[in-house]
Amino acid sequence: MTYHPFLSVLRISLLLALLGCNPASAQQAMVSEPNNERMASVGVYVHPPFVTKSGDSYGGMAIDLWELAAGQLGIASRYVEYENVGELVDATASGAIDTAVTNMTATRERAERIDLTHPWFDAGQRVMVRQDGGGGNGNLLRGLSESGHLRAYAWIALVIILATILITLFDRKFDRDFPKRWRDGVAESFYTVMSVVTSGKSPTRKNLFGWMGRIWQGLWLICGIAVLAYITSSVTSVMTTLSLTNQINSVADLPGRIVGVQPGSVSEDYARQAGLNTRPFHHIDEAADALANGRVDAVLGDAPVLEYYAHRNPARGLTVVGPIFAPDKYAFGLPHDSELTRPLSIEIIGLHESGRLAEIRAGYFGNE
Repeated sequence: MTYHPFLSVLRISLLLALLGCNPASAQQAMVSEPNNERMASVGVYVHPPFVTKSGDSYGGMAIDLWELAAGQLGIASRYVEYENVGELVDATASGAIDTAVTNMTATRERAERIDLTHPWFDAGQRVMVRQDGGGGNGNLLRGLSESGHLRAYAWIALVIILATILITLFDRKFDRDFPKRWRDGVAESFYTVMSVVTSGKSPTRKNLFGWMGRIWQGLWLICGIAVLAYITSSVTSVMTTLSLTNQINSVADLPGRIVGVQPGSVSEDYARQAGLNTRPFHHIDEAADALANGRVDAVLGDAPVLEYYAHRNPARGLTVVGPIFAPDKYAFGLPHDSELTRPLSIEIIGLHESGRLAEIRAGYFGNE
C-alpha cells in the first residue's frame, strides 16, 4: 500500500475540525423554535413601573420595550425572575440567561462583566421619606427626655397628687358640703387641681378664710397658669427642634440615619461609598413598609421607581425629596460577546428615533 502523507494530514485536519465543532455551543444559548422563532431566556427583576408581575405574567416599561424589540428580531421569551439586581447581573455574567431586562443602571463595573445595550432611559437617584419628616410620638418623647422636660413633668405630676390629697383633707375638715366618701372627695379635689393646671381657672369654691383665702386662691391660679405655659412651651420647642434637626430634605441629611437600599444596586454602592448606615430590602414594597413603620429613616433608590411608588400609594404618607443626584442611564444586559447585543441596540436606537420609545415612556410616566 502506497503511503500518501497529504491524505494523512487531510484526515487529521478533518478529525480536528469535527471535534472542534459543537452544535450546542455555549456561545449560542438561544434555541430555534419550529416556527423559526428563537427562544431566549430572559432574566427579570420586578421593579415597578419598569418590571411588574401579575400572576405568572410580567409587564412594565422595560418588558414592553424588550418584547417590542425582540419581536422585531424574531425572538420569543422565557422569563426567569431574580430577587435583586445583583443576582440578575451574576446570572447574566455566567451565561445562565440570554439577557437581563429591568431598569439596570449602566456602570463601568457592570460593563466589565457583561455587555450592555444602547441606553434607553435617563434616570438618577433620589430619597424617599415619611411626609411627617420623622417627627412622630416616639421622637417627641425622646426629645422631651433628652432635654430634661420629662423629669419636670414627673415633679409636676407628684405636686398634683400631693395637692389633691391636701385639698381633700382640707375640705373634709372645713367644708361641710364636701363629699363624705373618700373616693368622691378625692375625685372632686383632683378635678379642682386639674382645672387650675390645664385652664388656669378654678371651679367655684367656697371662700372659708375671707381675704386671705382669696389671695391664696389667686396664687394657686398663678401657679396653674405657669404650669400650663411651661408644658405648652416645652412641647412646642422640642417639636420645633425635631422639625429642624430630624427632617430629611436631601441626600445630604442621610449621614447618621438608617437608609433602606436594594442589594446589588447602584443605590447600595453609593450608600456604601458615602459611609451611610444601610439596611437591605429586595423589593420597593418591603423598603416602603420599613419606612412607614419607622424601621428605617429613608429609602435611597432610583428616582423614577420612588416617584412612581409614592404617586401610586398616597395613603402611605411617603414622599420623594431633594433633587436627582448621581445621574445614570438604564440599559439591558447580555453575556459578553453575545450575538444579540448589536441587533438589540440597533432596535432600541430605531425605537428612539421613531418616537415609539417616548410613547412607551409616556404610558407610564406621562408627558414629562
